[in-house]
Amino acid sequence: MSTKTLEHKIELLPPELQKEAADFIDFLLTRKTPRKKKKPTLKWIGSLKEYRSQYTSLELQEKALEWRD
Repeated sequence: MSTKTLEHKIELLPPELQKEAADFIDFLLTRKTPRKKKKPTLKWIGSLKEYRSQYTSLELQEKALEWRD
């Protein structure tokens, strides 16, 4: 499909649908743009240290999952 054909089809739409078409095109463009991967901050390390004597590492992991919900 040529650019002119696409432009013509968009021009035939009422203004509110032209806005919707533009929003959809923006969505498609962001979907194709690779996202920058963030480096993990690891701020959580050591935050469960106080529970080390109460739980095994597996129990602590299960508790952490419970506390997150």
